[in-house]
Amino acid sequence: MANGSNNRRAGKIYLKVDGVQRDAKGKFSYNLGIGKREAIVGADGIHGYKETPQVPFVEGAITDSVDLDLAAFLSADNVTVTLELANGKTVVFANAWSASEGKVECEEGEVPVRFESRKQGIEQK
Repeated sequence: MANGSNNRRAGKIYLKVDGVQRDAKGKFSYNLGIGKREAIVGADGIHGYKETPQVPFVEGAITDSVDLDLAAFLSADNVTVTLELANGKTVVFANAWSASEGKVECEEGEVPVRFESRKQGIEQK
């Protein structure tokens, strides 16, 4: 379409940490950190809701490579993480830190990763 509409909703993704693209395996998820709302229920009915903060995060798995300094990657702090989605959105986490456990699955060189941040943004192409 003339307005740039795209029928693709999912598929290829690209993960970059401080501008360096990593080998994303998939199964990525993210949370924008929007407040979580929970109902306040009293004996006489619903009183309203409370809202508590959530941690903005992006998590998934990458493939290990010879040029990846795994110890430095897993201890990263104050980095910018971007997740580019097939639907045209780019999710950006500024001043992020690694919250990964450090586990590596050797059979396929899979490294589960999680980055958390205080700030996030979403851009749409």
